[in-house]
Order: sequence, then C-alpha cells, then structure tokens
Amino acid sequence: MTATSAPAHKASAGPATAPGPLRHVLLHLVTPLLMCLGMGLAYMGAFVTPEPHELPVAVVGSGEQTQALAQTVKDKAGDALDVRTVASRAQAVDELRSMDISGAYVPDAKSPEVIVATAGSDMSAMAVEKIFTPVAAERGVPLKVSDVAPTVDDDPTGQGLFFLLVAVSIGSYASVAALGAAGAGMRMRARAGLVVGVSFAVSLIGAALAGPVFHLAHQGLWGVWAMAWLYAAGILFIGIGLHTFLKRWTTLAMMVLFVMLNFTSSGGLFRPELQNGFFGSLHAFWNGAGFVEGIRSHLYFGGHELGGHVWTLAAWLLLGLVITGIAALWERRARPAADAPVPGREAGHGQREQEEEMEESVAV
Repeated sequence: MTATSAPAHKASAGPATAPGPLRHVLLHLVTPLLMCLGMGLAYMGAFVTPEPHELPVAVVGSGEQTQALAQTVKDKAGDALDVRTVASRAQAVDELRSMDISGAYVPDAKSPEVIVATAGSDMSAMAVEKIFTPVAAERGVPLKVSDVAPTVDDDPTGQGLFFLLVAVSIGSYASVAALGAAGAGMRMRARAGLVVGVSFAVSLIGAALAGPVFHLAHQGLWGVWAMAWLYAAGILFIGIGLHTFLKRWTTLAMMVLFVMLNFTSSGGLFRPELQNGFFGSLHAFWNGAGFVEGIRSHLYFGGHELGGHVWTLAAWLLLGLVITGIAALWERRARPAADAPVPGREAGHGQREQEEEMEESVAV
C-alpha cells in the first residue's frame, strides 16, 4: 500500500506548484504591457495631431493696413496664432534668428514674402507657409519663401538632432540595466565611477554620429560632445540611484522619464507651439529639450539662449548626483542586513534575480 501511494503523491505535487511559475511569468509581462500603453499614449498624444497653439508669427510693416492685416490673420486663426507686427524685414529676421517668432509675412503688391528659419523647426516653417499662402493667393500673386536659418544639406529636415537624442538616450538608459543589475554587488562609489566612464563613451559615440558619420555638425563638434556628456551622465546617475529603490522596475521608470515624456517634449520633431499644453510645458525644463535646443542653438542660432539649455542639462545631472548620494547612504545602512543569511532562501536566488532583471531590461 505504501509503495503504491508515494508515486501518486508525487504526481499530484506538479499541478499544485504550477501557479508559482505562471505568476512569475505574468509579473514579468507587466513591464512590456505598461510600456505598450505608455508609449501609445505618449507618442500618439504628442505626435498624431499636431496643431498650432499660440504659434508666434509677425506681419512686417507699419500703419493701419499692416495692423488690419495682422488682426484679420489673428481673427481667422484664433488661439492657433500669436500675431504681432514688426517695423522692418531686418527686425523680423533678427527675431527669427533669436527664435522669438516662427515666421514673418512681408506684404507686397507684386511679390509678398514669408520668412522662416527651418533650422528652428521644419514643421513650424511649413505651418507658417501654410498660414500665409492663402493671404497671398487672395491678392492673386505668388508667395516667395525665404529661409534665413537653413539646416545643413546633410540634414535637410533638421530632424537629425532628434535621432541623435534617441541614440544617446538609448545608450544611456540601457547602460543603467547593466550597471544596476550586474553591478549590484559593487559599492556605489565604484558604480558612480563606471557612470563617468560610460557617459564619456556614450557622448563620444554621439559626437561621432553627429560629426564624421552623418555630418549633422559641420562646426562646433566639441560643444555637441560636451552637451551629450552632460545629458548622458544625468540619465545614468539618475538611473543607478533609482535602481537602489526600484530594482527591476527601474527599466519602466527610465522608459517613462527618458522616452515617453522625454522624446515627445524635446522639440526635435514638433516645437511646443505645435503640441498640446502638457508636452509643451515639459519642453521648458525636460532634459531632452535642453539637449536638442542646446545643440540647435549652438549649431544654427549663434548660441542664443545656449546658457539656459546648458543649465537645464546641468540641473538634471545635479539631480542625478543627489539621488545617487541618497541611494549610497541607503545602501550603506542596509548592507549589514543584506549580508546576513536568510533562512530558507537559496544561495543563488539574488544572482538569478539580477540575471532576469538584466535580460528583461535588454530585451525591452
């Protein structure tokens, strides 16, 4: 009786333990499913329906006719445009080169002109041209388009800076997985040292892509490298600091911070004037916007407001250093308890958790 009952007991143990592996798999599926939802909401919310919102444009001239034309354009556009008048074409060009306006219309009975700066935003320039083309058409004359700040020939749409942002961002937040999971047994000081080295490597790759590989930067490459290092170091320090508290959820947090909210608010594809208020407001202080606008200012607009964009990147780096410092203090206090053996816990459990975390992060 005993010999025949033992196998029956073992056979019934299998189904009883099945919910454990299933629960483990389902837990790992939470991250990609949340990312699917988050990426859809962020990208589609930011990019699918771009519409002007207080897009700053100017009508060149003085007198009642100019004022009347500006008011007519404003009345037709409503909240889509912020219409002002400037006294001369030269003043309009200055405001374009300082990125105070997105375009200007110069009325003329025979040859009206719209002035844009495609290096600031190709999409904004197209929007301005679309706005003023009917104005010239009403007078039965063709519209002349002048670009006072064109992009380099190697980047005709000006969107190369956005894809540079994507490359440097991926190199940064993906490295957090390796530093956080594989380096979990290292002191925070050692991981911080690795962050400096990794951020330097990522920034060199970014500078190489912007310079000799794709020729986005025909000059000022050292400035591009410096901003890439500030940007990458900020992301990496924030990442290794957060990993102490979030563990395997760090990847999801990094994707939210530096992909979903970052790429969409950077201004690399659409300026904030073409986006809804949420992403437009993030553009004012998010690190991706500081990176794109800083390089754009450095390469095309004579360094206008470059200092503010550099300070934005520096502030994010400082935030990362603060989070890393807090994490180091936390680990120092928690280390004695972590080193103590836990009854019933397998010796390789922690290593398996790290391997799973890194596999999941890299796959994502």
